[in-house]
Amino acid sequence: MSNRITQKDIEGLTEEINELTGSPKEYSSKGEGGKRSTNIGHYHLNYAYGGVKLVRTVSSGGGIRAISHDGYDTKKKLYSFMLGFAEGLSSN
Repeated sequence: MSNRITQKDIEGLTEEINELTGSPKEYSSKGEGGKRSTNIGHYHLNYAYGGVKLVRTVSSGGGIRAISHDGYDTKKKLYSFMLGFAEGLSSN
């Protein structure tokens, strides 16, 4: 892999984290009558201020909790954090 971390790289690692934890793969899904509902437990990326962080959905209203606690960071720094996080999950 090159030194450049892309959005595709961190999105792929986010999918892997969802798989490792048995979390929903999608942020929301259609329920009865076609109404969408938020999937609690889903890990996803949150972008702002030119950076990105890993978050997890914690409520049916779409509330989130930061998993990476350094605020919005570069893709490269977040990717490094996520690799360690995934390694910790897979060693259980």
